Amino acid sequence: MDIGFIGLGGMGSAMASRLIAAGHRVLVWNRSQAAVERLRGEGAQPVATPAEAFQADAVLTMLASDEVIEDVIIAPGLLEIARPGLIHLVTATISVDFAKKLEKLHAEAGVAYIGAPVLGRPDVAAKGELNILAAGAADDIARVKPVLDAIGKATWVVGSEPHLGNVAKLAANFVLISAIEAMSEAFAFAECQNVPQEKIAEILTGTLFAAPAYKTYSAAIVERKFEAGFKLALGLKDVRLMLAASEKAGAPLPFAGVVRDNFVDAIAHGDGDKDWAAVSRVAFRRAALTDD
Repeated sequence: MDIGFIGLGGMGSAMASRLIAAGHRVLVWNRSQAAVERLRGEGAQPVATPAEAFQADAVLTMLASDEVIEDVIIAPGLLEIARPGLIHLVTATISVDFAKKLEKLHAEAGVAYIGAPVLGRPDVAAKGELNILAAGAADDIARVKPVLDAIGKATWVVGSEPHLGNVAKLAANFVLISAIEAMSEAFAFAECQNVPQEKIAEILTGTLFAAPAYKTYSAAIVERKFEAGFKLALGLKDVRLMLAASEKAGAPLPFAGVVRDNFVDAIAHGDGDKDWAAVSRVAFRRAALTDD
């Protein structure tokens, strides 16, 4: 397939690389050129404008926010000039309201739209082991199965309305950030009473919480390995999206408010560009513990 790819940060670059390795012709565009040149070396075809990427069979966008999608895709009128039959997969975490707006705009332009946010970090994306939360017309999802199979180990079909994929992604991220925060507080609680956090991490991940997310993030917290896999500042964006959607749906997420405040604290202490597991430093500071 001819596949356009717009947005080549850590996640986007890894996903595009998987598509190239699977034998697809991948047309890549990014605001900065370093990532484009790296992918050119792997066989990607750079394009000069996002509009050219919308002339493929399918186009994936991995853009950081509602505002960036509006600026790069909607405002320039790319839906109106898209190749007939093109399917647009929005793989980033965006607001539920904006996803609903995208549904309307795509329908008006006659462009197929799939909400396809992904679960996984850049290292997982590089292995082609993402979990994809797909929502859209069943025929459209079936048509892009070769794309989904190239970037993910499983596709979870959430429903026929694209915004439902974003609801599912925010719900999953809420559970994940809650786990990170809970482990952070539990480790600080134990350390203050002379039980090493390493022991608590070993117990948790060897018994009740023997799951990949707990193993990955408990190790990051204990070892203070906060090289950005998913930046804390982007995590704060996601928490705000959760809170906005929960308020509109009438389904309060009180713990998300706690996590939001701790993310704000962490960013104020200079950790915004670190992995979001660095929010653990807030719990350790409050317990008067060093985190080095």
